[in-house]
Parts: sequence; structure tokens; C-alpha cells
Amino acid sequence: MSKHYPLMIADQQIAAAGLLEVKAAFDAELIASVDTAGPAAVESALETADALFKNKQDWLPVARRIEIFESAAEIMLQSAEELALNAAQEGGKPLLDSRIEVTRAIDGIKNCIELMRNNHGEEIPMSINASSANRLAMTRREPIGVVVAVSAFNHPLNLIVHQIGPALAAGCPVIIKPAEDTPLSCFDLINIFREAGLPAEYCQALVVSDLTVATQLVTDPRVGFFSFIGSAKVGWMLRSQLAAGTRCALEHGGVAPVIIAADADLDDVLPLLAKGGFYHAGQVCVSVQRVFAEASVAREVAQRLAELGNNMTIGDPMLASTEIGPLIRPQETRRISDWVNEAISEGAECLAGGKAISDSCYPATVLYQPDRSSKVSVNEIFGPVIAVYAYEDINDAIAQANALPFAFQAAVCTSNIDTAMHVYKNINASALMINDHTAFRVDWMPFAGLKQSGLGVGGIPHTFRDMQTEKLLVLRSKNL
Repeated sequence: MSKHYPLMIADQQIAAAGLLEVKAAFDAELIASVDTAGPAAVESALETADALFKNKQDWLPVARRIEIFESAAEIMLQSAEELALNAAQEGGKPLLDSRIEVTRAIDGIKNCIELMRNNHGEEIPMSINASSANRLAMTRREPIGVVVAVSAFNHPLNLIVHQIGPALAAGCPVIIKPAEDTPLSCFDLINIFREAGLPAEYCQALVVSDLTVATQLVTDPRVGFFSFIGSAKVGWMLRSQLAAGTRCALEHGGVAPVIIAADADLDDVLPLLAKGGFYHAGQVCVSVQRVFAEASVAREVAQRLAELGNNMTIGDPMLASTEIGPLIRPQETRRISDWVNEAISEGAECLAGGKAISDSCYPATVLYQPDRSSKVSVNEIFGPVIAVYAYEDINDAIAQANALPFAFQAAVCTSNIDTAMHVYKNINASALMINDHTAFRVDWMPFAGLKQSGLGVGGIPHTFRDMQTEKLLVLRSKNL
């Protein structure tokens, strides 16, 4: 029997606007039903969070927040396998990768504890001239206000940790809207926090009934900080409608480039690139998508990536042997198929995959020399597709990598440090991986989309800092 999740707001007297059925990405099996929020629920959540923030006497002390996070991490550790199974079922990420996601999520909670323990302001130099004489100045960090977060489906537990973890650690009340396809991991995490002792008013979750209600939530003037992970079209649109004074961070996608020199150790890097392109069926914002390989090795690179992809097990994400699970929705399978077929019709050579396996599953696909104007060359495909292009001059490869209005993480594969540094200096990216795939990430490092790929810097410590203000205190004394 499927579970039912009521509205996860502090005021349980508010009626639901409707009911959402959450189905498994792989086989559309009904997993749970979720009450959706209408305008009244959004207003109640905002009113509760705003009142909590304004009443500074009732802010949770840092010591209490640390206790709650420590307890939550312990509960997550005890529930790790259940959390992984639930995330794999609703989102389709294979179980072996969902287990890693849970481990990362627990580590993210522990990272928040470290940040709270080391959070501090600074002393500002005074008594260095006549104007600053007899003064002592220092800052302290305070929560920025009510945080509203909108999350994505592809990491249904860890992305939630990245948004509500820093908010709660900073002392901010938070309201989060998880992706409609994968809300259950979010609800499970919030229930864990409440079991650990977090007052319900501090963290509320809403699956909204329509876009109008979502916009009501995001654009309200009581919102101090808006955190968004998802499509660029939606993120930039919402940012344009934020109330005056609302700060924000946007994390979108890229069309991640990799440049491979002829001297690269292909035995070492190609398995990493295959994993980085086909992991979670390519549904990662920094998945390997465009591979620019020096002409003397380009076909070998493409053929070996195709071979690696062909050897990956595709199917049910609940099986420990599955390496590539389903796309999140059948329409995504159809869209990817259309893009690949279009690229082939425009001259690309398909070396692996290229045909949907089912309504939900698409195979690891490698395209060789697609047209530079094909959709697979200029747009984020968000599917298990890698395009390989041959180049003669590395500067041409860099120019192609830089030609799009997106910039996120990139990679270069070479045995020559000067080649690596040349790419590092000239490529448009927020991060360059040397002899690694573009999807490498640890949760404490800066993670930033540039240009149309995002705004601000993600990563738990950076988000924690963004969700605080620094308040200055200046003390004048004749005895200083």
C-alpha cells in the first residue's frame, strides 16, 4: 500500500489544495500520494516563518542547533539503506549511486555542524588614525531571514541537504519546494530533523498546486534569500520577479566540455569520462557532454567510450547491478531520442546506443562528429549522451568549448602540465578538472554556474555564508 504525506507546514489546520501521485521513475508504480499546497498554505507557511524570524528572543541557540544536527546525522546513519532505496525508487538513480548520495548527505549534515562550531565575525581595525581613535569594532554573523528554496529531482536527498542544511545551521527558518517528481526524500529528511528536535516552524515543505502558487511563495517580500536548483529558464524568470531586497542563488546546468590531448592516458581517463557522462542517465548539471579530442586519438576516444557505455547495465534502479537507470519522465526519453535522431540526420555517426530501450530508459549513447549547430552540441541534453569532436589545434577546441552562453565545470586530459595550464587559463569555466571528469564534486568545494549556468556560489560552506548577514558593532571608550 502506498504512503500518504499531508501538508508539511506548521499549521496542520490548513486544507490541501489537491493531491499529487508520486510514481516510480522506472515503471510508474504508485509510491505515495502527497497533499498539495494552495495560496492559503503558502501564506500560512510564510507567516509562520516570518514571525519566527522576527522574534529574535526565540531564535534557536547555536548549541541547540548543533545538538539537533548531531541527532539528525545519527538517525540518517541508522536509516541509510531505507533512504537510499526510497531515493532510488522515486528518482531512478541506481541503488549503488543512491547509497553514495545518502553517505554524502550525512557528511553534509556533519559539514554544517563544523560550520556552526567555527562561525564567527572579525575585528575591524580601529585607532589607526584620528577618526578611529578610542574605538573597537567587530562583526558578528546573523541569519539573513526567511529562506525559500526550490529544488531539483536528480539528487532528491543531497540537494535538499545543500539547501535546508545551511539555512537551518545559519539560524534561518526555511520553506522548501521539492521537485514534484521526487518530494518524498525531502519529506523524509524534514521528518528526521523534527524527530531530532527541530521545531516544525523552522522547516516547512510544500508541493504547490500550480506555477502561480509557486510564484506567490518565491516572490513574497518576506523572503530574505531564494535558493534555486533547476532549469535556467525557470530560475532566471523567478529571479526577475523577486521582491526588492531578496538575495538569491541560482544553480542551473551546463554543456560540460572535456578537452583530450593526444598525450592523455586514455586507459586512466576514459572510464572516468564514461562514468561522468552516463552516471544517473546523464541527469547531472555537470555531466560530460562535449568531448573535444585531438584528431590523432579522436576516433579511438569515441569508440572506447562507446564500448564502455555498451558494457553498462541499464534498467531497474532498485537492483544493485544497475549502472544506468531511467530518465525521470517518459517525455524526457522521447526528447533525447529526438535530439539524437536529429544529430544523426545532420551527419553525426552513432557509435553506441541511439535507440530508446523503453518508455523510461535510454542507453549510453556516443555520437562522433555531430554538427556544431546540432542540439546535442549547443544545449544541455540532460541524458546519457556524449558527443565527440576531433580537433587539430587545441585553441580551436577551447574556442568551441567557450562558444556557448553556459559555463560551469570543465575538464582537460593530458600528461603535459603546460597544456593543462593553457586550458585552465583560457577556458570559460568556474572549475577545471585535470585528468578527471567534469562531474567531480565534493560538497564543501565551491560549485558555481557562470553566465547563464547560474548565479552565486554553491557548496555547503558558501551557501551557509550567503544565508547570513554580517552586523558591525563599533564601541567608543576613552579607555581604548
